[in-house]
Amino acid sequence: MAIIDAILSGERDPQKLAQLRDPRILASSETIAKSLVGDYRREHLFTLRQAVALYREYQRKIVDCEAEMQELMKNLGSKADPSSLPAPKESVKKCKVMNPGRALALREEAYRILGVGLTTIPGISVLHVQTILAELGPDSSKFRSAAAFSSWMGLCPDNDISGGKVLWSGTRRVKNRIALTLRLAAQSLQHSQSALGEFYRRMRAKLGAPKAITAAAHKLARIVYHLLTTRQPYDDSVFTNAEERYRRRAEFRLKAQAQALGFTLTPATISGKEVPQKLRTRRTGDIRKRNLASAIVVRHPETSEGQRK
Repeated sequence: MAIIDAILSGERDPQKLAQLRDPRILASSETIAKSLVGDYRREHLFTLRQAVALYREYQRKIVDCEAEMQELMKNLGSKADPSSLPAPKESVKKCKVMNPGRALALREEAYRILGVGLTTIPGISVLHVQTILAELGPDSSKFRSAAAFSSWMGLCPDNDISGGKVLWSGTRRVKNRIALTLRLAAQSLQHSQSALGEFYRRMRAKLGAPKAITAAAHKLARIVYHLLTTRQPYDDSVFTNAEERYRRRAEFRLKAQAQALGFTLTPATISGKEVPQKLRTRRTGDIRKRNLASAIVVRHPETSEGQRK
């Protein structure tokens, strides 16, 4: 904003304007100066001045809105002591959408009201928790079960059945801010190394991105409901064990198929060592089934050499 303010004040020297760049900008002063060479026409300056005024007015409105939200949150009852809140994730400490100090304060306030730290769930950020609190409130007892909570958000299948025959299968189109928030959180699991991240990548390779986002958002909704109703901390080992069971089932299916074709599956080795059970990758299309196939050598009983799938 310093460069824009200087331009509106009458400064036209590119070198002087370039010296006002933000320290976080990686481009050099020469590159910035070249981009500031131009024709400062009167109508363009008028449009810029109007845009800057609107931007600062919106910023003031946002500050007033946040102050009002803080006052409303202070009037809500407490369910937990913020001093017992677990240590925050690195994503909260390095929050980019707001000041990290404000993010930590909002995290503690949400924990005090809800009684559980939702930011410990992979993909859930401080802003996601704020949306859930604003839309749902501190009481989730109005929903009889996690299935009802997911159905309210339109994240579960709504089959149209007539005469015992499924005429249509899909999710309802609803306008729900929590559902939109959970979909955004599910999309951020693409590069997560957690069990939920593995689940999302597996569903993405199997069903495609849109259905995978819905499936992951549905799982996040059930997790959020469980944490809000039981006030138990998030335990990633539950989903890690589920992913391990899926891997063992996939390995059993591969072995059965190989045996039916007259082959034998043995674990692959790298430099005399067996490949680790968990082969992780950050690529979108590489899922556990593909990793599992790459870690297995197929051997025909009539030959001694193995072929890697």
